[in-house]
Amino acid sequence: MHIIYNVQIDGFTIYTQYMMHNRYIFDPYPLSVTMQRLAENLKARRLEKRISTKSLAEMSGVPASSIQRFELKHAISLESYVKLAKALGYYEEIFQLLSEPKYDTMEELLEINKNKTRKRGV
Repeated sequence: MHIIYNVQIDGFTIYTQYMMHNRYIFDPYPLSVTMQRLAENLKARRLEKRISTKSLAEMSGVPASSIQRFELKHAISLESYVKLAKALGYYEEIFQLLSEPKYDTMEELLEINKNKTRKRGV
């Protein structure tokens, strides 16, 4: 993967173009912004349900310190994130993530359909 181009506005990279599999991929959100948004969303859902960090920890099996670190520093393991989302009632949303192929061109759609039964990448 080669990073080709970054635009910095107010200290955030808002647009990244990189090459993967001989295609240009446009990524408007760097990982840090994505993780921040996930943390903010989780905290908002927790607070809407009037659930304390301690209660969510008991419901999910994720230590309260990990929940606090995620909400403040936006760092968490995938396993812990899934446990938290499920504890808040987001079962279907977790299962829907990446459940459908995504394509930009007709060629990509044809390639996806051709490769639906593949077991390995190469």
